Amino acid sequence: MTDVTINSTICDFVHEMHGELKADKVVIDIDTPCEKVKQISHLEVPKMEVFDIKDNYVMDKAKEAKCCSTCLVPCAILHACKIESEFMSKSLVKKSGPLSIQFK
Repeated sequence: MTDVTINSTICDFVHEMHGELKADKVVIDIDTPCEKVKQISHLEVPKMEVFDIKDNYVMDKAKEAKCCSTCLVPCAILHACKIESEFMSKSLVKKSGPLSIQFK
């Protein structure tokens, strides 16, 4: 299980995401106040379709939902999928701490 909080401070939304590997798919569920993200709030992501930055299942679904190009949620979904599929180390992620973008 991978649980993630996504703080989209620019649009003032906080999204709570849960990901879990089930067979060859990562099931992603998101509790969100955002109407666009609600459209992708339940995804069954094929674990082998998360590698390319542009052509992947998650970005295709985000595009269909008309998510903003700066939305942090698709990136968080990709991270959760890679963690659940063991393409990214869960211990490394926990050790590294939160991700952030800081404007100066």
